[in-house]
Amino acid sequence: MDIRLFLVVAGWLVGWWLLWRVPSLRIATSTPRPTRATRPALVSACTVIIPARNEEQSIANLLASLLEQTVAPAQILVVDDQSDDETAAIARHFASVTVVSGEPVPPGWTGKAWACHQGAQLASGDVLVFLDADVVLAPDGLAALLDRHAGVGGLLSVQPYHRMERTYERLSALFNIIGFMGVGAASPGRDGRAHGAFGPCLVTSRHDYDVVGGHGSVRGEIIEDIAMSHEYEHAHLPVHIYGGGDAISFRMYPGGVGQLVEGWSKNFATGAGNVGPIRLLLVGFWVTCTLISVQYVIEAAFGSPDIGRGAILFVYVLFAVQLGAMLRPLGNFGWLTALVYPGPLGIFVVVFARSAYLTLVRRRVIWRGRPIPLSRPRRWSQAPAPTDE
Repeated sequence: MDIRLFLVVAGWLVGWWLLWRVPSLRIATSTPRPTRATRPALVSACTVIIPARNEEQSIANLLASLLEQTVAPAQILVVDDQSDDETAAIARHFASVTVVSGEPVPPGWTGKAWACHQGAQLASGDVLVFLDADVVLAPDGLAALLDRHAGVGGLLSVQPYHRMERTYERLSALFNIIGFMGVGAASPGRDGRAHGAFGPCLVTSRHDYDVVGGHGSVRGEIIEDIAMSHEYEHAHLPVHIYGGGDAISFRMYPGGVGQLVEGWSKNFATGAGNVGPIRLLLVGFWVTCTLISVQYVIEAAFGSPDIGRGAILFVYVLFAVQLGAMLRPLGNFGWLTALVYPGPLGIFVVVFARSAYLTLVRRRVIWRGRPIPLSRPRRWSQAPAPTDE
């Protein structure tokens, strides 16, 4: 019997532990929810801050969704991060939106951290909601965010439901899965408690934001969301991550395969370096076992496999079913993406290798036409030790 078969089954079981259940963002249902048809929009003491650079394709959808909220923000700030397209002009068409012309990025800052910092300085709300420009909220999306944050405190992060319209976008499948595996929020018993964050949606009180030093504390970090979560942990403030479900969604890379590769290359290898060593080892083991399941298929097609073809088909189906179940709450990937998982898996391996080269060797990435030099990895030795990693 090929020992790889035992390893593959063990890896499949490890995968379930790493991504057992994606905690979903849900609004409390104990009291009737207001609607715009039955009650004027409530005003929340929160400020929505949107850092935007060259987002002319997306910004209008987000702003339109914010104006349809059953619980309206007191303030909406769009910080135009030196865009060279129509981002600012489009945002100014929305009368209740304040557009801030961002200042040039100072030395030692990344563009997004600087834009978020400028927005936070102008915010009047007691709660700060940072949203990427490609995010869209359902009418009760903001209410769901504020309701959940009121219950858990600290830093609340949401990975929006991934809406895809073109086939190539589904090549992001493994990145979505492994990203959630890495933060730990979906393992059994975690209930959203995480050791990381997702940048598209962050919610925090102004008080807690100031306690950790705001975006100034992560000014030079390419993955400022994960760095920010470590700052909250270091301050003994909780960090929770939820899936967007039907409340919050986004379309990540509508600009083509090149944009997808550039986007994932920007920060995936660096993000892996921020995962706890035990969890990183388990994620690597699961990826390796998934690759072995593909290796079996190649051996069956071009050589003499060490196990029967029936066993190879069984292993392939095991991983296809697992991937399909994992992807379902993360986006509209569909079961076909899971059935042809060797394709997205191959893209993941290639892009991860590219990301590792850019971050570890070149020490420089490019995003939105702006070169970003990478600082040396930060040490988080003073952060509370993870309980399961």
